Amino acid sequence: MVEYLTHTLGLSGTLAWTIAAVVAAVLVLNVIAGGALVFIWAERKVAARIQDRLGPTRTGGRFGWLQSLADGIKLLAKEDLMPDGADGLLFKIAPYVSFCASFCAFIALPFAFDVVGLRLNVAVFFVVAVLGLEVFGVIIAGYASASKWSLFGAMREAAQVVSYEVPLGMCVVVPVMLAGSMDMVTIAEKQAGWFWNWYLFHDPFTFVVFWVYVTCAVASVNRAPFDLAEAESELVAGFHTEYSGLRWSFFFMAEYGSMFLVSGMAAVLFLGGWNGPIPIATLLGWSEGTGESAHYLVRLVGLANLIGKATLGVLFMMWIRWTLPRLRIDQVMTTCLKYCTPIAAVMFAGAMLWQVLLPGGLMPGVGRPGGEVREGWLEGPGGRAVQAPAPPAVAEIRP
Repeated sequence: MVEYLTHTLGLSGTLAWTIAAVVAAVLVLNVIAGGALVFIWAERKVAARIQDRLGPTRTGGRFGWLQSLADGIKLLAKEDLMPDGADGLLFKIAPYVSFCASFCAFIALPFAFDVVGLRLNVAVFFVVAVLGLEVFGVIIAGYASASKWSLFGAMREAAQVVSYEVPLGMCVVVPVMLAGSMDMVTIAEKQAGWFWNWYLFHDPFTFVVFWVYVTCAVASVNRAPFDLAEAESELVAGFHTEYSGLRWSFFFMAEYGSMFLVSGMAAVLFLGGWNGPIPIATLLGWSEGTGESAHYLVRLVGLANLIGKATLGVLFMMWIRWTLPRLRIDQVMTTCLKYCTPIAAVMFAGAMLWQVLLPGGLMPGVGRPGGEVREGWLEGPGGRAVQAPAPPAVAEIRP
C-alpha cells in the first residue's frame, strides 16, 4: 500500500506511512469489534446446543442475530459505577490497557500473504510478548477496585498467565526452528501445498507440541477450564467484579480478541496459515509467484482460509468451556508446571533431533513443501530478503 501511495499517487513517504498505519489500525479494530459481536452470539448458541437448549430466538429473527447488538446497547445505557475508595485513574484506564494489548498484537498477525498491518522479522515473539501485556490491565483493575475479591482474582490470573507463557513460548519455538525464520509470513509460506505440508503433520513431536500450544493458549486467554480468576461461585466475577457498563465490555472485547489472536497464530504456525488443505489456487494456476504478480483473488481466498481456521479455533474454545468442569487453582498450576512445561521441552528436543537426523522427513523428496519453492519469490539477488521500504527515520529490521 505504501508503494502504491508513493509511486502511483505521488504522496510523500511520511504521509503514505501515516495513511497505511491508520487503515491497518481501523481494519484490525473492526476485526476485534466485529468478531466480538459474532462470538458473543455464537457463545450463546454453542452453549445452548450443548445443554440441549435453544439460545437466542427472538432478537433479530428466529436465530437471534441481533442479540449481541442488543447486549451492546444495554451496556452503553448502564450506569458507569466506581466503588468508594477506588483509585479513580487506574480504575478507569485498566480496561483500555487490556484491550490495547490485544489490539496491538494483531498488528503483526498476517491474514494472507503480505496482508498484515506491519510485517516484522520477529513477528512470532512480538505477538507473544505483546499479548502477555494484557495481564497488566487485569492487575491494575484488581488493585484499583478497592476490593479484596477483585485483588484475589487479579493475582490468580497474573500467576496463571505468567506461568503459562513459559510452555507457550517453547511451543512457538518449534515452528520457528522448522521454518528457520520468526517472520510469520515466511512460516506460513513454508507450509504451502497440500495439507500434509502443514507443520502439524511434520513429525510426531510437532503434533504433540500443537496440542500443548492449544492447552496453553486456552489458559493464557483465561478460558474454561482455566477461568478460575473469573469463578463467579467464589470470587464474584473476579478482577472485574466492580466494573459495569462500557468498561466491563472492554474486558470481554479483549478476551474475544485474544481468543481469535491465539487461534490465528495457531493457524499460521501449525495449520498452514492462509494455505488451504488443498492448493486450489496453485492447481488453477492463479498463484504462479507470490510477489506483485499474484492475483488479488489468491489473497482473498487466503484471507478466508485463515479467518475460517481462527474461527474454528474460537468455536473449539467455546466447546471446551461448556464441556469440561473448572479446575482448582492448584490443578491449574500443576497442569502448567508438571505437564505442559516438561512435555513442551521434551517435544522441542525431539523436533530438533528429527531435523538433524531426518531433515527430509521419512520419505525424502516426497511431499516437499511448496513454500520452499515459493520462498524464492521473497528473496532478491544474492539471497537477500526483499522487504517493504522502512518508514521515514525508522531503521529497517534485518535478520
